[in-house]
Amino acid sequence: MNPFEMVVAIIIVITVGKVLSTRMQARHSLPPDRDGNGNASEGPEASRLREEVKYLKERVAVLEKIATDDRGARELENEIEKLRDR
Repeated sequence: MNPFEMVVAIIIVITVGKVLSTRMQARHSLPPDRDGNGNASEGPEASRLREEVKYLKERVAVLEKIATDDRGARELENEIEKLRDR
C-alpha cells in the first residue's frame, strides 16, 4: 500500500466514523454540546446545578473578600452581620 492509498483509507475511516456517530446522536436525540458532542446531561437538573454552582461561586467570592480585607475586626464583624441579614 503506497502512502497516497493509506491517506485516502484514513480519511474514509474517519468520515465513516463521524457519520455513524452523528447518526447515533440523532437516533437517541442527544443535543450537541459546545464541542459538537452528544450531551445527555442537558435538562432541568443540569440547569439547576449550573445555577447552584453560580450562586456558590458568588458566595465564595464574598467570603474571600471578607477574609482578605485589611480592616479592623469590628468592621469585619459588622459586615458579616449585614450579610447574614440579607
